[in-house]
Order: sequence, then structure tokens, then C-alpha cells
Amino acid sequence: MSRRVAIAGASGYAGGELARLVTEHPELDLVTVTANSNAGKPLGEVHPHLAALGLTLRETTPAVLNGHDVVFLALPHGTSGELGDALDAQLVVDCGADHRLTDESDWADFYGGVFSQPWVYGMPELPEATATLSDATRIAVPGCNATAVTLGFAPLVFRGLVDTTDLVSVLAVGVSGAGKSLREDLLASEVLGSASAYAVGGSHRHNPEIRQNLQRLGADEVTLSFTPILVPMARGILATNTATLRGGVTATEVRSAIDVFYAENPFITLLPEGRQPRTADVLGSNATHLQVVVDERANRVVVTAAIDNLGKGTAGAAIQSTNLALGFPESLGLSVIGVAP
Repeated sequence: MSRRVAIAGASGYAGGELARLVTEHPELDLVTVTANSNAGKPLGEVHPHLAALGLTLRETTPAVLNGHDVVFLALPHGTSGELGDALDAQLVVDCGADHRLTDESDWADFYGGVFSQPWVYGMPELPEATATLSDATRIAVPGCNATAVTLGFAPLVFRGLVDTTDLVSVLAVGVSGAGKSLREDLLASEVLGSASAYAVGGSHRHNPEIRQNLQRLGADEVTLSFTPILVPMARGILATNTATLRGGVTATEVRSAIDVFYAENPFITLLPEGRQPRTADVLGSNATHLQVVVDERANRVVVTAAIDNLGKGTAGAAIQSTNLALGFPESLGLSVIGVAP
């Protein structure tokens, strides 16, 4: 019997991608979609590619969302904490940041407002995560940038191959990562033909989440310089992650560590040597493409990672974690095949 699903915040990009994936999932039945300012509108008016679903956006309230088996929250940061606590669903999956951080001071520094208790973290690629997710009733989906950076560094930190006090990540990020709100700096005339850094100097909100992940992997101390760059593409993230290698570590050891760490994972592909990841190749999928190269002159390892920020970066990760929580095959309803051209 299919599980009845509601999506709160279905008018946004992440909510729309969730609706697409849930509709294609053989064990999930999308029955309710909600929004705030768009409540009352047909879903197809807000997301024309979803017009065939025939759903109408309702108000985002506990009364509307209760009574479902699974509720996905695709809401602005700071709004899903109180709402999530009021829901009676068997499984609630938060795609926002409200339940990701374990340190209240990190929340105060990077977000502000009321701190919500952390939920089970939805990154199945981390050690022990699959077992934890299998018993979960409340899941926090990772941030999209945090996913690209964490998946790049995770095997090397876990094996102790890099100096975790000297980590650098520079990310090219598609504009859908900023959400669907109308902003002057996201107009086509401002973005097309241009690239610009934002949240420079360690101020990006995913910074503490990445540090938290790497500490879970065994890092005693994490110092990360993390700079996202807005580029003229609708969706996708290409992360260039670099770190100083510990003494005596070879390129062969580095590549082997990544290969072994992700050997059982259905969504991570370490590309053949010489081929770099491209965001176009993971578009519309839940795949992560990785490549690793050692810069011997600088004694640094470079791990490049490509994901779809709305796929593996948000909605795909939510479905992947939901599968594990409900006892379904991890890859059910998800694809590792991108859309091209």
C-alpha cells in the first residue's frame, strides 16, 4: 500500500523537485501540496512541468499536513522547527536547515532565532548513517553545498590522510540554490555572462554543517575556507575541494581511500583518471561524480565533485533517506543517469 505524502512549500524549486520525484516513486502517493502566498493556485500554474498532477496548493498548517504518512518540509530556514514538532506523520523530512545543527551556538551565529533540536542527519554515505536512518521518524536533509564538500573530503578525513586544519573549497553554484524569491541580483540580466562570489570569508550558513560532518568522521579540529561562486546555470554544483596531504601519503592511497569508502554506495561514481566531473552529467539525477588528483608540487590533494543541487543536493537526498527509513531499497525511485544534452 502506497504511503500518503504531503509536501509543504511545494511552490519552491526544492518542493517542485520533490513533487516530481514523489510522483515517480512506486511506493509513494502525493496527495497534498501546500504553500503560503501561492495557496489556492493550481500547482501547474506555479510549476508548469507538474500541470498533469492536477493538484492545488493548500495552506501550510498542521491541520492540512496531519493525517499523512510522510511529510516533506521544503520551507525557508527558521520556519520548519515549530511546524515539524506539531505534525503526527510517521515520517517527517525537513529539507531546510532547522534540524541539521547539533550546536546551538552555531545556529545562533549563522542563522539566529529559535534553535530546534537536531534530527537524524540524512546523508547515507557517512559511516553508520544507514543504520541510523533505518529507525528514523524525523530526518534533516543536508544542505546542497555541504553535500558537495562533505562527499569530497569524507574518505580522506575518515582515513586520516589530510590535514583537517587546512581545507579549502570553492564551489560553482547554479542560481536555483538561492531559491525562487524575486531578487535583483538573480535577474537574468545580472547573472547571465557573469560569475560572482558570495558569502565570502566564512559566512556561508553551510560552514558549520560541513565542520560538524567532518568532525563526525574523526577530525579533531576543522578549519575550512569555503567560497561559493554564483554562475549562470539553473542548477548544479561543482565543488573543488583541496587539502594538504599528511606526510608520505601517495596518490595511489588517496584514490584507493575514495574507491573503498564509496564501494557499496549506489550514487557515488569515482570517474576514470583524467576525466573531470561536469554538472551537466548529473543534471536531474541523484548521482555524485568525483575525481581526485594529487598536486605534488603543492603537496595538496584536489577532489572535484559534481551534483545537482536540487537532486542529490536536496530532493534526491530526501527521497534516498526516506527509502531507508521506510525499509525500501535505497535507490527506489531515484536515478544515477543524468539528462543530456
